[in-house]
Amino acid sequence: MTDAAALPGQPRGGVLSGPATPRAVNVLAPNASAMTLDGTNTWIVAEPDSELAVVIDPGPLDDVHLRAVVDAAEKAGRRVALTLLTHGHPDHAEGAARFAELTGTKVRALDPALRLGDEGLAAGNVITTGGLELRVVPTPGHTADSLCFHLPADRAVLTGDTILGRGTTVVAHPDGRLGDYLDSLRRLRSLAVDDGVHTVLPGHGPVLEDAQGVVEFYLAHRAHRLAQVETAVEDGYTDPSQVVAHVYADVDRSLWPAAELSVRAQLDYLKEHGLIGLE
Repeated sequence: MTDAAALPGQPRGGVLSGPATPRAVNVLAPNASAMTLDGTNTWIVAEPDSELAVVIDPGPLDDVHLRAVVDAAEKAGRRVALTLLTHGHPDHAEGAARFAELTGTKVRALDPALRLGDEGLAAGNVITTGGLELRVVPTPGHTADSLCFHLPADRAVLTGDTILGRGTTVVAHPDGRLGDYLDSLRRLRSLAVDDGVHTVLPGHGPVLEDAQGVVEFYLAHRAHRLAQVETAVEDGYTDPSQVVAHVYADVDRSLWPAAELSVRAQLDYLKEHGLIGLE
């Protein structure tokens, strides 16, 4: 076994649900799977002395979970005043409309199809509900509509699926684009280096205590996989499924369909940059 402190990003051990920073509390959804890890992290974020809270990613359409999120906020003496989405995948957003019914909140997202209310989310937006400061950081790549939320007071960033608490993220063709994703990782690295962000509050998996370390790991991992895919093509593996079997041989076969989507995104990236010449 590898010591947790030595893993990329220094994942925090212990219970996943509960307080993570002075302003962020996680309520773990009961939807664990190979793709969602322990389940979706639904984040309740609020100023310590505020009666208002913001919920990020209500999670799946599971009434027990959605009510548990409301209960957690109310037990802390808070009312949920706003719902935000990091992106539109069902494990993060499917329950948003029902959650809005339970709380009477608007839902803000980058994708207009996911919004409930007139306001969306865009680069430069600052959420100030209840005195909280959350800065919207566009991070496309995992999906075209992926966002992160910078929580300056806690030196933290809520990353949705852009960075996970364990393992790495699928950049799924065709919605996911690897070039955009690499740019987003560099944007998050700048938050760590220039803005002092230290803590990653991911959409799945444990909290990470070394934001710069995990971003550097993600960038190195992507460079390594790209080199492997490029070499596989040069060796005659031209079909995406062949590339998966060759490059991802050490990965559980149940994850190969997701790996193939990533390979397609990698092949697109290599073609766009003139590194391979597949038709």
